[in-house]
Formats: sequence, C-alpha cells, structure tokens
Amino acid sequence: MEFALLRCCVTAASLKQYENATNVVLRKLGVDLAEIKEFNCCGYPLKNVNFNASALLSARNLALAEKENLNITTLCNCCYGSVTHVDHLMKEDASFRKEMNGELKKEGLKYDGSIKVKHLLEILYDDIGIKRIKEQLVKPFSGLRIAAHYGCHLIRPDKMVRFENTNAASIFDQLVEVLGAESIDWPKQLECCGSPLGGINDDLSMDLTQRKIMDAIQSDADYLCVACPFCQLQFDRVQNTFLSKRNEMRPLPSILYPQLLGLGLGIDGESLGIYDNELDISGIMNFSPEA
Repeated sequence: MEFALLRCCVTAASLKQYENATNVVLRKLGVDLAEIKEFNCCGYPLKNVNFNASALLSARNLALAEKENLNITTLCNCCYGSVTHVDHLMKEDASFRKEMNGELKKEGLKYDGSIKVKHLLEILYDDIGIKRIKEQLVKPFSGLRIAAHYGCHLIRPDKMVRFENTNAASIFDQLVEVLGAESIDWPKQLECCGSPLGGINDDLSMDLTQRKIMDAIQSDADYLCVACPFCQLQFDRVQNTFLSKRNEMRPLPSILYPQLLGLGLGIDGESLGIYDNELDISGIMNFSPEA
C-alpha cells in the first residue's frame, strides 16, 4: 500500500512531530509514503487572492501524482480541502479542466482525473481499517476522555471533500474509540478552531478557540485530539499564548492523532514527538487504563 505524501508547508516548518509520528505509525501499519520531489504548495494561501493561481498549484500536484500512478495523501486539512476542491472541478467542469491542462501542458503535464486524494484519517479508516488497528493495539486507553476535533476543511463542503456527511461525522470518533478511549460528545465539536482569523482579527480568533476549549473542558475532556496542523497550532501554541493573558480557564492539552495512535501501538514517546508539543502532554505516557 503506497501513497504520495503531499507535505504541508506549515507542518514542515512548525510541527515536525506531526509528520514524524505519522511516518512511524504508517510504517508500523504497512503503508509506504512515496516522495514526489516536484510537489509544490497546495495553493491554499493564494485561494482568496488569486483562485486560478491557487488552483493551478493543486492541479499540478494532481498531475504529478497521476504521472506516477499514485494516490495522494496529506496530513493537513487545508491541503486536503484545496486539492480535493480542484480535483472535483477538474472532473466535473470541462472548461476549468481545459484551462488548467492548458497551463500544465507547458511542463508536459496533464491531469485526467484517475487518482484519489485521501486525508490521513481516511487511510487509517478505509485502507488500514479499524479491525487491523485494534489487532495491533498494545496499550488501550480505557477511561481516557478525548474531544476529537475534525476541522473545517475535512468535512466542508461535503459535496467536494467527500470525507463524510458534515452533520453526522463519526470516522474520527471511531478512530479514537478503537484505542479504547471515549470520544466524548461536545456541542462545539464541528465548529471552527479560529485559526483562519489569526493575523486578521487575533481577538476574535482567540475567542473562537477559547469557546471551543471551554466547551471541551465543560464536557469533561482530558485532551483535545486533532489531525490538522493549523488546528493543532491553534489549540497548542495559541492556547499557550492566551493562557497568560486570559485567566478564565485551565489549559486543555491537544494531542495529534498519530501521537495517540502511536502510543496505543506501543511506539515510544520520543519517536512520536510527545515532548515537542508546546503544552505538556507527557502525562499521557503514564496513563493507566481503568480496570
């Protein structure tokens, strides 16, 4: 089982433990990640400035992966949303496909729509499967209460990303619960983390983040759990920043799903980057399952 990994710019620069934990976990579960060195940024930062330029970057990645006959996987919700959006347009809009392929032709590339784009969670759920993960579990987290956060671009717009029905998302919850933990019900689970407003309206961005964290705390979560670099930075680094400015709440650490999964599979914390998160999650290393 092999996928072409579309690396996220933010992950490589600010959250290397996400990529490292994913590499270790997928290797243990029998998934190979191929390197396509010509891959470029997904185009997300340009989306609201020049959509066609943004789309061309994603179309180029799709064409490069198709050339190698490899499906794409990504660890980032924004990369996932951008590439699946363009993949949808390339397959459904003939004039858009003609325009993009006209530009790609300058590099000898073309996209015919033969590949799939999958988020890391989809590979774990669809290709590896709950059963196989359960069979390899060596450290169950019975009694641990997790607030699983999906993130906007993973589930919206559902007609394009095809991950899951927006209002009935359950894949992430199932992936948490196969580890023995409880994926709690919390009212604001599917709301935005506030990251897109960072640098535009920092106060509103932090308000949205704090609102979500407070909701998870009130729902008795022990940890937040995410599978998106932007969301993780918001719940980890940004939360750590405003904790010193706002005294209305206690910290609620956020763990990346590959870190939690890796611990359940018996992988050591150092390999998973447990000590690299800004808010301390090392306590989970000593978690003792309920009898």
